[in-house]
Amino acid sequence: MEQTAVKGQKTNSKSAFMKPHIREEWVGRVYTFICILILIATILAIVYFVASKGLSTFITNGVNIGDLLTGLKWDPEGEPAVFGALPFIFGSFSTSLLAALIAAPLGCCAAIFMTQIMPGAGRRYMQPVIELLAGIPSVVYGFVGLSVIVPMLRAVFPGQGIGILAGSLVLAVMILPTITSIATDALASLPGGLKEGSFALGATRWQTIYRIVLPTTLPALLTGVVLGMARAFGEALAVQMVIGNAPHIPRSLFESASTLTSAITLSMGNTISGTAHNNALWSLALILLTMTFVFVFVVRVLERRNHR
Repeated sequence: MEQTAVKGQKTNSKSAFMKPHIREEWVGRVYTFICILILIATILAIVYFVASKGLSTFITNGVNIGDLLTGLKWDPEGEPAVFGALPFIFGSFSTSLLAALIAAPLGCCAAIFMTQIMPGAGRRYMQPVIELLAGIPSVVYGFVGLSVIVPMLRAVFPGQGIGILAGSLVLAVMILPTITSIATDALASLPGGLKEGSFALGATRWQTIYRIVLPTTLPALLTGVVLGMARAFGEALAVQMVIGNAPHIPRSLFESASTLTSAITLSMGNTISGTAHNNALWSLALILLTMTFVFVFVVRVLERRNHR
């Protein structure tokens, strides 16, 4: 009987000892589940709000979706009002692509320098400086572009200096930390033994970099470029200050243009909710949201290739 009582006391003490841990585990699960639900609900609410507002242009105001996407004229105050968003779409894509073409080689070369050539001093001094660029407000980039880049382009090339090229240069500096950070992490996580095997076969350091390192990490490098393009595609203030905000398709890199974000920020505060002009601006926001989903899809595809 005494042994049975002792065993019962041990069992009760053990269960009492386990109860707090079980309680903490359930609290953690419930808290995590609630946070996930809030996150999903927020995303769905944003998508529903933007989509309902953006689709009102076609459902309520009767604007043809083809005319909006391919129209060359944007005149919301005209009789009748004309909503052609192709100049804004062209401006957003051209500045983002050109900025990625400028920033991608710089970011990848900086990552190669910090991880393959001088990993000690490079990552100790150069990486913090590059990452510091990500914390600078966009208005500062726009002011620097307006004060430095635009006068420089005006002095060298024809035109006033504002335009596609000025906006692309500002965006290239802004997305440089994103591309460099992702490229640095990809190159630093290279599987061990690849470089050593290449060196053992007699390859030089540069041959190892462009024949082994870069092909192996190419999907991750492209992921950084795509994320940089997504960052550039959604930027508003810095581009708005240097691109000129002219609603037409430019014939050269030195002519004024406009983007989806600049058109929204310049006009949204001057329109009345529910009007055709306001709904058309929400349609531009819906185009931006759709392109964000496209960029995320491309990143996911590249990540799957990288895992393979």
